[in-house]
Amino acid sequence: MPDPVLYSGIRFIDRDTPDAPNLYESGDYGPLMVQTVAREMADLEPEDFHLLSGVEQGMRFSEYVDREKLPQFSRLTAEDVDYRLDRCEDRGFLERKTMQYEGFKLTFEGYDALALHALVERGTIEGFGAPLGVGKESDVFEVRSYKPMALKFHREGYTQFREVNKEREYTADRDHVSWQYTARKAAEREYDALETLYPEVRVPQPIDTNRHAIVMEKIDGVELSRTKLDDQQVRPVLELVLTEMGTAYDAGYVHADMSEYNVFVGSDGITIFDWPQAVPTDHANADELLARDVENILGYFQRKSPRFVDDIEIDTVTEALLAGEFESLSNHD
Repeated sequence: MPDPVLYSGIRFIDRDTPDAPNLYESGDYGPLMVQTVAREMADLEPEDFHLLSGVEQGMRFSEYVDREKLPQFSRLTAEDVDYRLDRCEDRGFLERKTMQYEGFKLTFEGYDALALHALVERGTIEGFGAPLGVGKESDVFEVRSYKPMALKFHREGYTQFREVNKEREYTADRDHVSWQYTARKAAEREYDALETLYPEVRVPQPIDTNRHAIVMEKIDGVELSRTKLDDQQVRPVLELVLTEMGTAYDAGYVHADMSEYNVFVGSDGITIFDWPQAVPTDHANADELLARDVENILGYFQRKSPRFVDDIEIDTVTEALLAGEFESLSNHD
């Protein structure tokens, strides 16, 4: 592997870039664009980030921020604003509109740049590497500081925003920050859940967060959906998952989206990840959501290995988890 190269405080762990078609459909925001953002940041100056932050502040009030208001939001002179608008727009961090008035808004590339810049300035990350996972609602990359870690960008708001705009040519004024707000709130919810659950529950250790990005422990293992379990492993692995779900409930959270796609299986056990939709146990639907989680994960095992787990009753397992009394599957055959 070649020596890492420094880009605006970020060292690239690997300069080889994956082929875009294998990661995202043409035109979608994806890993290649995030890596491009990190490289483009090399040319940005502190005042450029002041401008991007100013646009972010202004977008609380309107979809596009009036050019005339940017000196106030960014605390830059009008001349400096003019110069830096062109720099940031050329790099894809801002989008301009000229109808009615000249205004600017952050692109998701610009939002990524602000989050990355903050994490670098705090010393949380130094190296930026290859994609670890790609989905409709998040992108995960390898990053490094004192050890390998994972950087997760939430994309929930961006996905919804794009779907809305496919159906109509305008967005109601209150929707103008939906993609920023939704992605940031998803990151906040997930980070809060991880902070509460770790280390009592086998979840990734949370390290830091900014805007829509979370830095967390990098987990070694294979997604449950892609894991081939030996016959003698089926019940023990299911038991581990259910035990962690019970411990999480006792700690105050229901995952609320459990499936074979958010469980890692490793040599040292299992890890449950993807917690942005988690709800506290005092939520009105918490018990119902826990029952659905049990049904989802047990249903997967019953489809894959029916002869080992077909006799397990969903209701009795759920009741045991709710009561804090789940110990083993042998009590629920």
